[in-house]
Amino acid sequence: MSLVTRSRSRSRRTEHVNATLDLIEGSMTVCTTKKTFDPYIIIRARDLIKLLARSVSFEQAVRILQDDVACDIIKIGSLVRNKERFVKRRQRLIGPKGSTLKALELLTNCYVMVQGNTVSAIGPFSGLKEVRKVVLDTMKNIHPIYNIKTLMIKRELAKDSELRSQSWERFLPQFKHKNVNKRKEPKKKTVKKEYTPFPPPQPESQIDKELASGEYFLKASQKKRQKMEAIKAKQAEALSKRQEERNKAFIPPKEKPAVKPKEASTETKIDVAAIKEKVKKAKNKKLGALTAEEVKLKMEVDEKKKKKK
Repeated sequence: MSLVTRSRSRSRRTEHVNATLDLIEGSMTVCTTKKTFDPYIIIRARDLIKLLARSVSFEQAVRILQDDVACDIIKIGSLVRNKERFVKRRQRLIGPKGSTLKALELLTNCYVMVQGNTVSAIGPFSGLKEVRKVVLDTMKNIHPIYNIKTLMIKRELAKDSELRSQSWERFLPQFKHKNVNKRKEPKKKTVKKEYTPFPPPQPESQIDKELASGEYFLKASQKKRQKMEAIKAKQAEALSKRQEERNKAFIPPKEKPAVKPKEASTETKIDVAAIKEKVKKAKNKKLGALTAEEVKLKMEVDEKKKKKK
């Protein structure tokens, strides 16, 4: 059986390769013929079989026979140990109703097929490189939307002829991991000592200590007397500490100082004289009666009226 494909140009192109399918053994083999002129077509035919074995449609898989198209089969089964976590991350790569996968295909110009423990990609070499990065990052718990945003920015930057020769790091977003828990630091930190090739100094023996202090040259009776004096000094020190602890129970607690009453401030003092004057005025007044000044004014007005008459 010869595999016939149409290239993007108008002319037809025939690849003279034989392919045999053995349904009993469940195998498929390809081989060259006498008419085969391209020796590398056998490698591409082998890739075609690999893609067909991973449930890629024939219309897409046959594109691998073109010169400017390559394929990449990414194994993701061994990247995550936990089965449930692996299924969630694989579904995250596909997205709701395949939207994430469709966006990745549009940005990379590659056909991507997620099946089982592998991801098959068909397209140009530059696009396959980006697809592999996105797939591996998704399996490492990095959401594909971050890489898709980066690809969209790169796509817009590539349109500008001035920025093609410049670095794009200042335009690309820097995403930080927010869900990573910080490792708790231990309370007691062990500080490693600096490495030295020389061995540590040899500790002094008991004889060296006695020679330094002069006890080595003393007699046995003098040594015994010194030991007894040291024991008695320790006993006296312990007795004094014990006695201090016992006497603490008989020490009276400190009393709080008595609080003196605060003197009335001059601002808040009551003016008694002013209050007396107000009381006197109130007594002189009668309910509904006129004041003394009003009475005088009324008398003057009455006198003026009489004179006029």
